Amino acid sequence: MKKKEDLSNTDKDQWDEYLKNPKDIFDKELANKNLFNVNHRFRFDLHGFTLVEANKKVYELIINCQEKGFKEILLITGKGLHSNTDQNTYVSKELSKLKFSVPEYINSNKELSDKIYSMEQASIIDGGEGAIIIKLKNL
Repeated sequence: MKKKEDLSNTDKDQWDEYLKNPKDIFDKELANKNLFNVNHRFRFDLHGFTLVEANKKVYELIINCQEKGFKEILLITGKGLHSNTDQNTYVSKELSKLKFSVPEYINSNKELSDKIYSMEQASIIDGGEGAIIIKLKNL
């Protein structure tokens, strides 16, 4: 293929105009940014936290994530299978596990519950019974 030696002024003008607004070029960076905005989810794992520590952390997460514009929080609580509360008769078998106590804490705290649109068990892909998805209201 032979390279064209001289470009006409019309060709140059058309090329310059095209470079200002190329409509038929797919920009992968913009596409990835749009995909990220759709999922705008913050993920946090509460494994190893005590009930008190988990409640403090959940409070911080909900406040901070809403301020930063996140739409959802994926909280990994675990299923409570390795919890040793079954031996203690004075401890609630359900509320001593994060998967039950975290939603209860959020629902009982007016400041937090006002910031939440919905709270549900995560899908199998996101953690199933051992995870909670918290959907946040817009500021």
